[in-house]
Amino acid sequence: MNKTDPLPSRRSLLKGTGLALAGVGLYGVAPFMGPWKHNRVWAQAAQKKPLVIGLTMDASGMYAASGGEERLGAMMAIKEFNDKGGVLGRRIEAIHIDTETTPATGSRVAERMITRNEATYLIGAVHSGVSNAISQVAQKYGTIFLNTNSSSPTEAGKDCHRTKFVWDGNGTNFSNAIVKNAIAASGKNWVLLTNDYVWGHTTSKATRAIVEANGGKIIDELLVPQNTRDFSAYLLKLQQLKPNVVATAVGGDDIKALRQQVVQLKMQQSIAWINNQQDWPDVYGLGPEAIFGVFGTTWYYRLDLPGVKEFVAAYQKQFPGMAIRVPGNVYHNSYMATRELLRCTEEAGTTQNIAVIKKLEGRQMKAADRLQHFDAWMDPVTHQCQQTIYMARYNDQPAEKDDIFKIITQANPKDVMDTDAQGTCKLESYESTPSYDV
Repeated sequence: MNKTDPLPSRRSLLKGTGLALAGVGLYGVAPFMGPWKHNRVWAQAAQKKPLVIGLTMDASGMYAASGGEERLGAMMAIKEFNDKGGVLGRRIEAIHIDTETTPATGSRVAERMITRNEATYLIGAVHSGVSNAISQVAQKYGTIFLNTNSSSPTEAGKDCHRTKFVWDGNGTNFSNAIVKNAIAASGKNWVLLTNDYVWGHTTSKATRAIVEANGGKIIDELLVPQNTRDFSAYLLKLQQLKPNVVATAVGGDDIKALRQQVVQLKMQQSIAWINNQQDWPDVYGLGPEAIFGVFGTTWYYRLDLPGVKEFVAAYQKQFPGMAIRVPGNVYHNSYMATRELLRCTEEAGTTQNIAVIKKLEGRQMKAADRLQHFDAWMDPVTHQCQQTIYMARYNDQPAEKDDIFKIITQANPKDVMDTDAQGTCKLESYESTPSYDV
């Protein structure tokens, strides 16, 4: 395209609906209706245009460590496809822009990737507020967005979208797996320690409901602002309240600081601690004393399952010398999500978004293929991946230096489903979702 030409709508809107008129307001030109691929210079070349994937991962902010692992997981899946010739005869190009653990930045990044970089798909998110912001932009354009690691129940509940697919377990899944056993083992009086944003709020809400349904009592809830580094006031309050259990919904760099300060006061010895979900990058390298309590995860690098060792070896071969020497749940979620999206594109035989969405909806995934204990599936009602949920604690008999988790048990996804999400999620219709083929 000549740089002086007016910029047309990025997508070829294949349905003659009123949505096509959005192009007028967005770009100041008439909506572009013909097949996009027939109107591009690259279509005249011998080589097919690359398939562009936008990686919307944090590289700064409280989830920077997880954002880095998330990015590597997607890149390994992309490399595997490129090594085989790409997808549908097209090589895959990945672009990454830091979403900064900030919803406003997430929106800007998504808008830029879609309208300027012509990204076919968007992949990545840890902070649920950022994911929600990205997903609103993605739905506006009909762009498929994989939320690979955000865990707020709202992501597959009230904030669901036809174009968004959620690949992590959420706060309700983890609470269903952990809370009942914790009441029996540790006591009925609980305090909630909650990151003050959507993931923290909704996760603690789910925990509260399950505690109270099983005869427990929430004696207080302490809200922790994001990016808190001094937890002394909260820990003093806990010493005064003397609960049997503290249930934390605290993540990223905040949970690192909290764990270190709990150990300094030796409070892990007098109170039982439950961390709804413990992401691998948030505890890797902290030391054994800081990995106290019981916590949830979706994967561990030493699961005694076929293919796990090979998966770890592939990570180490592709990314030698990494500070995090073995992959964890964040990496696993991102890899598996990206791989499945590219498989669905191949099976659809097209990048036409509605065709790919329909391949993802209700998709069945074998346990052996995902390196987990139970088969997984993509819920067609909520667009959340239903997968094995593991409960873990610190491993006091490690087989090697990095073997810091001991898997206590695994829960069948059927037993820990977030049934509330199915009632609150209202996916947009196919007809109201902009349709495109890049």
